[in-house]
Amino acid sequence: MEKKTYKPRIGITHGDINGINYELLLRIFANNDICEFYTPIIYGSPKVASYWRKVLKVDTTPWNRINHPDEALEGEVNILSCIADEVKVEIGIPSEIAGLAAYQALDLATQHALERKIDALVTAPINKSVMPQELFPYKGHTDFLGTRCGLEEGKKPLMILMKGEVKVALATTHLPIREVPESINQALIISKLKDIEQALQRDFNIAKPRIAVLGLNPHCGDNGLIGKEEEEIIAPAIRVALEEEGLLAFGPFAADGFWGSSELTKYDAILSLYHDQGLAPFKALFMDEGINFTAGLPIVRTSPDHGTGFDIAGQGKASEESLRQAIYVAIDTIRNRHRFDYARRNPLRKLYSERGHDNENIEAITI
Repeated sequence: MEKKTYKPRIGITHGDINGINYELLLRIFANNDICEFYTPIIYGSPKVASYWRKVLKVDTTPWNRINHPDEALEGEVNILSCIADEVKVEIGIPSEIAGLAAYQALDLATQHALERKIDALVTAPINKSVMPQELFPYKGHTDFLGTRCGLEEGKKPLMILMKGEVKVALATTHLPIREVPESINQALIISKLKDIEQALQRDFNIAKPRIAVLGLNPHCGDNGLIGKEEEEIIAPAIRVALEEEGLLAFGPFAADGFWGSSELTKYDAILSLYHDQGLAPFKALFMDEGINFTAGLPIVRTSPDHGTGFDIAGQGKASEESLRQAIYVAIDTIRNRHRFDYARRNPLRKLYSERGHDNENIEAITI
């Protein structure tokens, strides 16, 4: 009998129902051909999906309505109803109703991911300003997931923007620019470098990644004339990471020169020290295809690298490529993690003995 190949369940939250998300989902899942390698489960509303079908005048293969991931059918697009049936869609307009609907989908999908009912979580964009503050007092998906996943005190998820071989991690995320310098310290940089190495090894199958670290100030401080963070904090942190932690970390590099040169492709990852230092050039280069990967979580989570697109919602202008790539990266990550963990499930026993006489017993230890 031919062995059946397991198709991972990919949970996809519908995000803000007034933006471009359903438009992208309907385009990606216009037919069931995309279900050949995985089982999609959209956390959303069948009625909202029907509304958007009428608005966009698209004809898609019917989606299978379910109430639990265990009801999902392989080879079909499944939609898990997780919000009230009677919900008002206001295309291109932020609303508290849409915020609540986004939260309900995210909350349930995260729960199912933690319960291993789904194998990965792909989150469509939300509008943080209309999310219910009593339920979502966070600056974004990443902070929410760090809390829900119960990360140990002091640990935070790592935000990585990626397109193909280019991966940009952020040392700090949603901070006012005036707070960035005081947030940068050696411990933070070393911790983020460790997180990057672990993510690239387990999630992307890169055995010994090379990591470039960007400077904080223009021209990397110009030998202290513009700023001293490079000399006093960043360079020493890189030195400790390289010499004491065994990490292949290099830099600091001046951000403008780095992004504008061929150095970009010489490293497996880049550590940017603040939000716009990494995201502005990344989006300029890869806006329609880049994705966001959240490392450091017990679950696999990706998302497209764009927002709700209220200004173009319902107009057929939005590109679905970033969301599509987020789904593909989630599938690849599931496989990479499985291979990484499987290879280490039963550690080999090593024969070891301190130097001594030939007739001494050899002690077996596990490594």
